[in-house]
Amino acid sequence: MSDIPQNTTARDPHETEFLQAVHEVMTSVKPVLDKTPEYRHHGIVERIVEPERIITFRVPWMDDMGKVRVNRGFRVEMNSAIGPYKGGLRFHPSVNQSILKFLAFEHVFKNALTTLPLGGGAGGTDFDPKGKSDAEVMRFCQNFMAELFRHIGASTDVPEGDIGVGSREIGYLFGMYRKLSNQFAGVLTGKGLGWGGSLIRPEAAGFGCVYFAAEMLATRHDSLAGKTCLVSGSGNVAQATCRKLIEMGAKVLSLSDSSGHIYDEAGIDAQKLDFVKRLKNIRRGRISDYVNEYPQAVYTAASAEQEANPLWRHRAQCIFPCATQNEINKQDAYHLINNNVKLVCEGASMPCTTEAQEIFLDKGMLYAPGKAANAGGVAVSGLELTQNSIRLSWLSEEVDNRLKIIMKSIHDTCLNAAEAYGYARNYLVGANIAGFLKVADAMLDQGVI
Repeated sequence: MSDIPQNTTARDPHETEFLQAVHEVMTSVKPVLDKTPEYRHHGIVERIVEPERIITFRVPWMDDMGKVRVNRGFRVEMNSAIGPYKGGLRFHPSVNQSILKFLAFEHVFKNALTTLPLGGGAGGTDFDPKGKSDAEVMRFCQNFMAELFRHIGASTDVPEGDIGVGSREIGYLFGMYRKLSNQFAGVLTGKGLGWGGSLIRPEAAGFGCVYFAAEMLATRHDSLAGKTCLVSGSGNVAQATCRKLIEMGAKVLSLSDSSGHIYDEAGIDAQKLDFVKRLKNIRRGRISDYVNEYPQAVYTAASAEQEANPLWRHRAQCIFPCATQNEINKQDAYHLINNNVKLVCEGASMPCTTEAQEIFLDKGMLYAPGKAANAGGVAVSGLELTQNSIRLSWLSEEVDNRLKIIMKSIHDTCLNAAEAYGYARNYLVGANIAGFLKVADAMLDQGVI
């Protein structure tokens, strides 16, 4: 497309995830660029797709057998026009520069939608915490932070958890940052409640996703009560999404991890969800263990040879992909359409391929992109920063109420932006346009830097 700088593809032809994210946004904002040529004249597009800074470093660490291992660490600082860089740290073997650039690029617009002054960034490593002892994870996190601490700060770059980085990893990372910097600062969010964390933070992305879905259904005079739902993933986002759906009267039928998925026709209730939390958060087990506890459920193993994910073949009314990028492809989208799905609300970042998005929009489904629907996580991260700054802790009810207000604001902002540019009820275009306008105007105000 003409509005994607040619050198973006030429420089990074193999960064497929990043180029996919850029194409999605630039396709959406073409009407804005046509209406306001000033953005093109000042090179906003060329600047907004190029990271302000990428830091790459080695992370040597010693395993429990005394063997020295080496992983690669990254931090992509994408855009700070409206605030300090904000985005997750991902510990997973699949991590590479393309994935982190895509995540950082997504965060630029997601964070702009939250109404909070936050820029966009992302980071991580190809280290896999699965199967590692606590001591190995601690040593790795300490060595990772020994380099990263030079580049982050409460007013510069504020990381948070992502895939593979939970409360354990955040604790080890923060402890090393505090030692090296000799200060106690809100430089990492997702901290423990006893040392600067915020209530609702672990659940925020999932809760916010469900609140957004409820707002979408309300535009059609409908609600989540009684709806059957498929949820993918089984980490923090999926667990919180499941919990809030149960609280709002919906019936959750599935959860998954990289090994496969479970389908429970009777529904995953609060008791079953507590088992999943113990399984994944404490025992660090696999979702397949669910059927050992609840044998009426069915487990289906994942297979790299399958073109479509069998999870999305099950019938349900609402879909919440909360696992990872591109987990719903074209074939999956047609399965969902044929099963009369009413709503797709993304809990993960870019879990639907471009083809899947186009199918959902063409069929007039309620479809919410992750940059809008899962912005609750970064929103409450911002609220955690505020609490750290004023040295106060808000009650969970206050944080939850602020989250609801923010998610409603994001929902309404997306609808209004889409309608203003002739794409009524298109949340994807609305989210991209609203986020782009806020960041682009800030860049114009601050000059060519």
